[in-house]
Amino acid sequence: MNSAYDIPIGDSLRAEAREDTRLDVASLNGRGPVHLEYNAYELMVAEPSLRTVLWAEQQDYNAMVIGCFYDPFVRAAKEVTSRMPVTAPAEACIRTAQSVGERFSVLVGRAKWIPEMEENIHRYGAERSLASFRELGMGVNDFQTDPAFTERRILEEAHAAVEQDRADAVILGCTIEFGFYRALQAELGVPVIDATVAPLRYAEFLADTAALQGWTVSGQLGYQSPAVDEYAPFLSPLEPHLAKDPR
Repeated sequence: MNSAYDIPIGDSLRAEAREDTRLDVASLNGRGPVHLEYNAYELMVAEPSLRTVLWAEQQDYNAMVIGCFYDPFVRAAKEVTSRMPVTAPAEACIRTAQSVGERFSVLVGRAKWIPEMEENIHRYGAERSLASFRELGMGVNDFQTDPAFTERRILEEAHAAVEQDRADAVILGCTIEFGFYRALQAELGVPVIDATVAPLRYAEFLADTAALQGWTVSGQLGYQSPAVDEYAPFLSPLEPHLAKDPR
């Protein structure tokens, strides 16, 4: 499942990150789906992904981002970590959009994606801030095939979101919609929130507050951790394929 996007996403994010941030991009070793458009695919990668979360904390990473806008198994990841903050694109984008605007629209590839993303918006308590979902008519693997076409489609739907749906912020609802937000933002005149950049910056923030203020995930209620001796026999740390920061 090594992704062809690891290197370009890593390069793109390092250009956005703080100077002191070191950023590795991980993908799962072995066979499996190359995207998570379907709920069934999420289940196929859940176990190795959680094992990779355990590995990352064992390796003393300061924060981790699960790189899909569905935010798959992010709650489970927060349960099995004790020090390392974990976030995901929808969580970070929604928090950011609510800070910079009143109402946001989410630009999705296909209508199929909307129900699960809508569930996340409700879970994050942001349903009153949602102006609309807008469909681009593209799958995950289409976004980087013809960047000029992708940018044109995003711009069309983003204009409609702002002018018709009264959104004052736009979220790009897939991590593979990377590389477009600055040009779109300049054209639209409203914040355009990239689903790779927002979680990067949110992860930097969470890493800082964990280190400086001691604000890590609370295990008192919903994020209570399972006993290690219960899960350790079948959920051990797993090293992923890494596109390492060359700096």
